[in-house]
Amino acid sequence: MIPDGGELGARLRDGDLDAAPAVLNLVENRTPEAREQIATLLREVSPAALGGEAPGHVVGVTGPPGAGKSTLLSELVREWRSRDRSVAVLAVDPSSRRSGGSLLGDRARIMFDPKDPRIFIRSTAAGERLGGLAPATRAAAHALAAAFDVVVIETVGVGQSETEVAEVADTVAVVVQPGSGDALQFLKSGIMEIPDVLVVTKADLGDIALRARRDLSAALRSAGSRDTAVVAVSSISPVKGIDELVDALDAHRERLDVSSRRLDARRASALADFTVEHGERGVRALGGRRAAQRFLAEQDAGADVPALMTALEDRAEAHP
Repeated sequence: MIPDGGELGARLRDGDLDAAPAVLNLVENRTPEAREQIATLLREVSPAALGGEAPGHVVGVTGPPGAGKSTLLSELVREWRSRDRSVAVLAVDPSSRRSGGSLLGDRARIMFDPKDPRIFIRSTAAGERLGGLAPATRAAAHALAAAFDVVVIETVGVGQSETEVAEVADTVAVVVQPGSGDALQFLKSGIMEIPDVLVVTKADLGDIALRARRDLSAALRSAGSRDTAVVAVSSISPVKGIDELVDALDAHRERLDVSSRRLDARRASALADFTVEHGERGVRALGGRRAAQRFLAEQDAGADVPALMTALEDRAEAHP
């Protein structure tokens, strides 16, 4: 039975964290019947319904495989809970070619108290979608931010084609590890504009970690990214730097124009979902991506993603 999107949206607005599993089950359902309920859910947690943007802080965490993202997230979840914040983690894993399901199961690799009702962690499969995000991740993040204090999106990796998390999250943390070439690869990959916070893991390595932090700081300055914080952390005992990292994430959120960023995110989500549904031929029917973006910019600033999708579909049909 497909969950009722209106009921789930109302529960999220009331701060009912127990609605999270049903919300994920709904947004991961790709049937036509579920699509209508997903649209209803997103209307119920839209800025118009909430009287403003959802209060949760949406944090994107990305970086090369093996950089220590899951270990870092374990400590971040612990720190956020120590500050009495509820946390939802959407861990986007590579897909199994055989089953199509989540291959790594990040939920199993992130350490947390399964009895804590204010923590929700779900692994989702990225499918064939480039960008590091599962098709349902955007909708889930938009919805859960209405109830949870922090919503984390952990992606499968980072690269030139894996930058969608920057279009969804309020704050993006890119994780690199010292002494492995990650820092140099990061500089070469052309994604200097993605991170709001750069995290150098394995600070316990001493000089190697300090060198990586200095190199990244210098590279960011040369690229004109003076507002990007660089934080070194160690997730093994003795744990250090995690509180500084949370402070850096909070500081970015405090100076952020959340309404503007979320507005851009909804419009980017609508175009991304439209492209997945209708392909490049559908985008050409809109006159190309730039024309579609201009059209979206003319739409109601309070419109939710399904409404924007409908507007794009109507325009494509009117201009075949």
